[in-house]
Amino acid sequence: MTATKATSQRDEDTRLLDFVREKVDTFVKWDLVRFFHDNPFAADSAENIARFAGRDARTVEKDLQELVRSGVLETNVAGNGTTRIYRYVKDQQVRDVVQRFVIACDNRDFRVRAINQVIEGLQ
Repeated sequence: MTATKATSQRDEDTRLLDFVREKVDTFVKWDLVRFFHDNPFAADSAENIARFAGRDARTVEKDLQELVRSGVLETNVAGNGTTRIYRYVKDQQVRDVVQRFVIACDNRDFRVRAINQVIEGLQ
């Protein structure tokens, strides 16, 4: 790997670790980001998403709301006015960052650093 390519990779890793620190700072959020990346047309309630993810509905709802505030997801109120429906934002820049994050997670070294970032943030 050339020095320029190595520097570019380190810069990208730094940007992605910032993404983890700022937006995907829990393992539930990590699962949710991955869920919406893998299912970009999904639109569902926190309860159904939690069931699909095998996670506690209250925790999932809290983290879904935080992902809305951070610009990764969007929400609207459905039918009876009490059920929030969550979906992936259409913003291509956000989707590109998520795509790069998901791809980077295939690399064991990056994944270990990202996991450590989440753990450090939880302390």
